Amino acid sequence: MDSKYAKLLEPMKIGNMNLRNRFIMSPMGTFTPMQDGTESEEGIMYYEERARGGFAMIIIGAQFINEKTAQGGPTIAFDNNRAIPKTTVLCERVHRWGAKICAQLSPGTGRNGMPDIGERVPISSSENPSFYDPNVICRALTVDEIKDIIKDFAQAASFAQKAGFDAIEIHGHAGYLIDQFLSPIWNKRTDEYGGSAENRARFAVEIVQAVRNTVGSDMPILFRIALDHRFPGGRTLEDSMPLLEILEKAGVDAFDVDAGAYETMDYIFPTAYVGDACMAYVCKEARKHVNVPLINAGNHSPETALELVNSGDCDFVMFGRQAIADPEFPKKLMENRREDVRPCIVCNEECIGRIFGRLTQLSCSVNIQVCMEKYFPITKTDSPKDIVVIGAGPSGLEAARVAAIKGHHVTVYEKSDDIGGILKIIATAPFKKRIRDLIEWYDVQLKKLGVKIKLNTEIKADDTVLDYADKIFVATGSLPFIPNIPGIDGKNVIGVIDAHEKGVSGEKIAVCGGGLSGCDTALELAMKGKKVTVIEMLSECAQDAMPINKISLMRMLAENAVTLLTNSKVTAIEPNGVVIEKKDGTRKTIKADTVITAFGQKSDTNLPDAIRAKYNIKTTVIGDAEKVAKVGEAIRTGFYAAMAVE
Repeated sequence: MDSKYAKLLEPMKIGNMNLRNRFIMSPMGTFTPMQDGTESEEGIMYYEERARGGFAMIIIGAQFINEKTAQGGPTIAFDNNRAIPKTTVLCERVHRWGAKICAQLSPGTGRNGMPDIGERVPISSSENPSFYDPNVICRALTVDEIKDIIKDFAQAASFAQKAGFDAIEIHGHAGYLIDQFLSPIWNKRTDEYGGSAENRARFAVEIVQAVRNTVGSDMPILFRIALDHRFPGGRTLEDSMPLLEILEKAGVDAFDVDAGAYETMDYIFPTAYVGDACMAYVCKEARKHVNVPLINAGNHSPETALELVNSGDCDFVMFGRQAIADPEFPKKLMENRREDVRPCIVCNEECIGRIFGRLTQLSCSVNIQVCMEKYFPITKTDSPKDIVVIGAGPSGLEAARVAAIKGHHVTVYEKSDDIGGILKIIATAPFKKRIRDLIEWYDVQLKKLGVKIKLNTEIKADDTVLDYADKIFVATGSLPFIPNIPGIDGKNVIGVIDAHEKGVSGEKIAVCGGGLSGCDTALELAMKGKKVTVIEMLSECAQDAMPINKISLMRMLAENAVTLLTNSKVTAIEPNGVVIEKKDGTRKTIKADTVITAFGQKSDTNLPDAIRAKYNIKTTVIGDAEKVAKVGEAIRTGFYAAMAVE
């Protein structure tokens, strides 16, 4: 095949199962199953769209084998035969596009049980503290209960086979229940399920054997395992190798390997801060110990995937959030359309963030159609409109893209000399590369769609172009909030946006405002070798950061020696630094060569209000101009605005 990515497009086998390429969609919870234990139409279409997009195999998110031990979100009822018919529909809808489908089965989360779901006392391998509330001590499973779980696995495997799944993956990952048996830090048992590596692996081995006895020799069994927990006392790469060897002998046909546990949750749901291919390192050692295929996930791009497969250390590469962001990206690589691959920006906001924060179904910051494919098809209009978009930030770009796909005539007016708005200006750090990629993707898409982009053009409310427009989308963004602080207009003071755009002089830097923007800026400057202090009035920094992202951010701020001063109010800015006042009323001066103000943004409402006043019926204000929010919400408002034009 004439493609740079030809190696990734080669067919390969797992056991007796033929796969059309080396792209596998990672198992991820969706929160789409219904209360009766069947998958919803939203969930089925979500998986089907990824099969249509060219993945060789779809691994559905962890399905719990029964309600009693689950302690997690809604999944398909693999313990209820009444759910088989609808699950068969799921499998056949995936098969219709030439992809295989794999059921990932889990006995439950154990000590990682979500606190907002269920009232049961958590179970575990031993009497371990609950992850979310260490004051709650988990109950150790009895041997009889272990045997019951193994029987339940056999029943779930039979369900999977009847429904039409091509493979089964056993979830021994992330510090969930099986992993709690595998790991000495959680397994303190003195019976046949604790102690030596063989005993700690016994629970997993008996599960593998029960599944094999149920499904026969032709149905592949995969095993997902984190080889390096990455926290003190957790299992190391070296510790995990004997477990792999034991499990291969038990009949595992492929290993799905990565790193992390809930104690290092920013590897379970890798953040932008940990970088691309952040868990590929585990493959090299694993390759030495097993002969079956290896699968790896963790912030992969097509390029890191290609590099890993070419190294010989791994056979298949899994894509999770990238598959959410662009379900067609394998097909695009097959067609040599790398520039059309919409990048996942690794923000965690609308995927795991929605699930953890709102207990609602999966979505995506850059792909608003996720899990809403049935309701949000972008279809051609029979009556094209002339649409004016004012502002080329993320909301304006998305509105222009969707409107153009629908067949409308779109012109974007941007007063600066480039597209991307504030989002592009602040995306200067290495950990914001995916944001730069997203803006470049919009540039390519709008050009291909024939959208007219007029740069260095400022629109006023009385411009005649607005008279002739059928619809007006106002996406003028936001402005910095500047409090009334003595010295804030000094020569040594620069706003956070200007700091990204123009650079920062001096070696000692004080960042006033410890929200996500201020902390990201501080980290970027510290990574360049500057000595940075963040001053925050509240009791902690980065309170607006997605909690999993915050884990990485705080760790990296510490590693780069950034000083965080909380409960500290900026009372004045002087030529030699910042005067702060602590809660007890004491004051001190933080020496700084340059002071960066990062007090947040406010909507730029002047033009939106003026245009609304004149053209109310045909005007929609979107993005930060309507409400200051994160990038995903800005893109969502642009998508909705364009979809509403019929």
